[in-house]
Amino acid sequence: MQPYPGMVISYVHREDAVIIDPPGFLAAARAAYRADNPDAGEEDARRAIADVYDAAHALIDRYGSIASEHGEVAAGATPRRRMSGGVGLPPGDRVRDRPDGLSPAGSIGQVAVGEIPSLQDYGCALPDLVDLIVEPLRRAEPG
Repeated sequence: MQPYPGMVISYVHREDAVIIDPPGFLAAARAAYRADNPDAGEEDARRAIADVYDAAHALIDRYGSIASEHGEVAAGATPRRRMSGGVGLPPGDRVRDRPDGLSPAGSIGQVAVGEIPSLQDYGCALPDLVDLIVEPLRRAEPG
C-alpha cells in the first residue's frame, strides 16, 4: 500500500513483564522517576511511585518500555535465548536476576493503516479503551 494524504498510521503494541522482585521493581521505578525529575528526593519518589501503575509508567517514561534492555535496569542479567518466531522467551523461562526485578514476558505490535480515526480526532471524548485498540485493527487496510 502506498501512502496517501490523510492516511492514518496506528501502531498497537503489547508488552508483558512478570514481577520477580517487588522491592527491586519499585526501586528501579523510583530511580527512573528521580532521573527524570532531578530535583526530586527519595521521599518525593516514594510518594510519586506508590503502586505498580505508577512504577510501570515511570519505567515506560524513562526507558520506552516496562522491561527495557537499558543498562540501568537490565545490566548483569543472565542472557536468555529468544524463541524463534515467538514473542519472547520460552514459556515459563523467567529472568530472575535483573536489577529492575522484572522478567520480560514478550511483546508484540501491529501496524494498522487506512481510514481510521486518529487519537487526536477523538478530542477529549475518548471511547472505551478496547475500542481504541481493537477498532483500528478491524477497520485497517489489510497488509
